[in-house]
Amino acid sequence: MYLEIISPEAIVFKGEVDSISVPGSSGDFQVLNNHAPIISTLIKGIVKIKTNKTPEEKDENFFSKEGKETFLYKIKSGVIQVKKNKLILLSD
Repeated sequence: MYLEIISPEAIVFKGEVDSISVPGSSGDFQVLNNHAPIISTLIKGIVKIKTNKTPEEKDENFFSKEGKETFLYKIKSGVIQVKKNKLILLSD
């Protein structure tokens, strides 16, 4: 799946991911490959990204690491769109 995380300041992340877990407004949920199309609002919490791609050096201010292939990104709120294995996460 291809993920883009966009904040008001910059495109924070873009690249292939294995999965992503997000704090949805109706509860946390995970997106895997071939997930059904969805648009959801997000609340304050942690976005957990599993990927072989290491965030670029400039992105290290945004991410913390949990394990070898898992990165954490804190958000205050946001929206996620999933469609045809492309995910766009707009975060605040």
